[in-house]
Amino acid sequence: MKAILQQLALAGVFALAAGSAAAAVTVTYTAPDKYADVPRDSGERDNLMNDLTDHFTWLGTALPPGQDLRIEVLDIDLAGREEPSARAVRDVRVMRGGADWPRMRLRYAVEANGQVLKSGEAQLSDMDYMAKVSRYSEDQPQRYEKQMIDRWFEKNIAPLPRGDRR
Repeated sequence: MKAILQQLALAGVFALAAGSAAAAVTVTYTAPDKYADVPRDSGERDNLMNDLTDHFTWLGTALPPGQDLRIEVLDIDLAGREEPSARAVRDVRVMRGGADWPRMRLRYAVEANGQVLKSGEAQLSDMDYMAKVSRYSEDQPQRYEKQMIDRWFEKNIAPLPRGDRR
């Protein structure tokens, strides 16, 4: 029994060490009520920000151990436009593929041991968002924005993580 307890304690130490080596991802949203185009409803806006935060956190798993990612979202303009609906309780987002492409402005930094390895401000946009084959299913929230973020991340930060996309 003592040997089993020692093995469990040792496994716990290894799990803690592995957890501390994983990349920390911090996402902040600066003045989201002033963003160009996000849902008006605060609950829907919170869902949007939580979904994007989860996506950035998943992308952060691609960073080498010991590197951390900080993202400050400065502005969001979602794909499509919200239009009032006479039949629905809430507005409906309509995508036409014209001048309604997704855009995002963010500030980022990749850090390790207190030193900044990469940083900058980025203007993300995808004018052809409806013409490209998406990695995300049609029922996936913010699929066009996530694909745009993925391309930026892969080009500027690290290769995309393996495994399930969020």
